[in-house]
Amino acid sequence: MAMTGIQIKNLRLRTVIGANNWERNVLQDVIISISFKYNAKQAEKSDRIEDVFNYKSLTKKIINEVEESKFNLLESLVNHIYKIVKENRELQNVTVTVEKPYALRFCDNVIAVKSDEDE
Repeated sequence: MAMTGIQIKNLRLRTVIGANNWERNVLQDVIISISFKYNAKQAEKSDRIEDVFNYKSLTKKIINEVEESKFNLLESLVNHIYKIVKENRELQNVTVTVEKPYALRFCDNVIAVKSDEDE
């Protein structure tokens, strides 16, 4: 079965993330990217929105969950988002990446990755 790959890149959100006391009182930036594959054969034939996986609904759910969440660890946040994506059983080869810009001195990002390969 031919699968179609989708990438949602650089969804920029703000949330409480971190274990330090000061981090528990401020919103910080996180950058989320998600990739997956699914059987889009019907959508490819019909060119109808009704036949495609609704990734807009998926991103809305992720936005709501992340903006309302309070995690100490980046690893916990990436796992939480991964579980949300995996609720959609038709999605395969799922990979979720969460970046926390400037989490370390002299470093652009700290990045956590969770994928189907890890399961």
